Amino acid sequence: MRRILGLLALVGCSSSPAAAPSDDGAPSTPPSQVLADRSPTPPNTRGVVTAETVTGGLVNPWAIEFLPDGRALVTERPGRLRVLSPSGQLSAPVTGVPTVFAQGQGGLLDVAIDPQFAQNQRIYLSYAESGSGGAGTAVARARFTGTALEDVQVIYRQEPKLNGGGHYGARLVFDRTGLLYVTLGDRMNWRDRAQDLSMGQGKIVRITTSGAAPADNPFTSVANAQAIWSYGHRNVQSAALHPETGQLWTVEHGARGGDELNRPERGKNYGWPIITYGVDYSGARIGEGTSKAGLEQPVYYWDPVIAPSGMAFYTANAIPGWRGSILVGSLSPGALVRLELANGRVTREVRYLGELGERIRDVAVGPDGFVYVVTDSGNGRVLRVKPVMG
Repeated sequence: MRRILGLLALVGCSSSPAAAPSDDGAPSTPPSQVLADRSPTPPNTRGVVTAETVTGGLVNPWAIEFLPDGRALVTERPGRLRVLSPSGQLSAPVTGVPTVFAQGQGGLLDVAIDPQFAQNQRIYLSYAESGSGGAGTAVARARFTGTALEDVQVIYRQEPKLNGGGHYGARLVFDRTGLLYVTLGDRMNWRDRAQDLSMGQGKIVRITTSGAAPADNPFTSVANAQAIWSYGHRNVQSAALHPETGQLWTVEHGARGGDELNRPERGKNYGWPIITYGVDYSGARIGEGTSKAGLEQPVYYWDPVIAPSGMAFYTANAIPGWRGSILVGSLSPGALVRLELANGRVTREVRYLGELGERIRDVAVGPDGFVYVVTDSGNGRVLRVKPVMG
């Protein structure tokens, strides 16, 4: 068991088929104080949706993003960006992608398109970048020609760079005003830095499309913290904007137990590693408990974990009963997790596709109203999720 836990700590929530630390799946010791709602760990539901393969042969795909014309951009963690046609044809790798640090959980990670894509053809990539001191999350923007990236510019770098291969975060979400949220992991072995505003680890930043800090960010008068929106995060790999309120919602990996659904608000501290609903992989306690004055509680948490990655609000009608739900990918046990909301709280959780035995890394809603997921493996696929016809 010690050997297994040691291997898990090295692998993290990486794209290898092996289970990650956040993929542990084992329940932690129940917390002494429970203030957030806990997942009931529902069983897998069959017979409601089915998943058909759109394309395969991808190496550890990490993200999928639809273009206005119905094509989709798909990232592969080793450093490739592909274009997927509506008919399922996969392009050759797009040229001009920045050099990535493809080790551990690092590599080419998320992709987002500019809100003004029709006018400027810009896309944004998050990735692990090596440099002095180790590696960190970086964000680049570029003009997409259809086969190449041109005018590539790095607009944000997580500092300082640190040794270790885990916890890059790296989800990209545009708000309604065209500002960009970037999630930054705690880099795994450096968790205390999530509480340090002078460090880029364990934060969510909010920047302009050129990388500048907006004037209404909460810490513009604090050295090195001008871009920070919220802090005290562990490893946010799921993020999406609520379609009605415009509020950012996230799901982050906990340790052994303690994956969290949050609504990160301006300037607030989400507690990691001072408070958490999880424990360390050894079973040791982390921090001071499950609550502390001045630190935010999650909306909902999972113990055992789902190892979250990828997130979307379902705004279509092609799958009956799903409209308004949050959809989250699960790496372990492997599922598409659906959360129903009412008044800002989770009222129901349903899990699907567990029978596939796949690590679901990202989730998107396609222009046809169906749900598309990417499976994280050396022979990864894009799957189209559709209702089972009666």
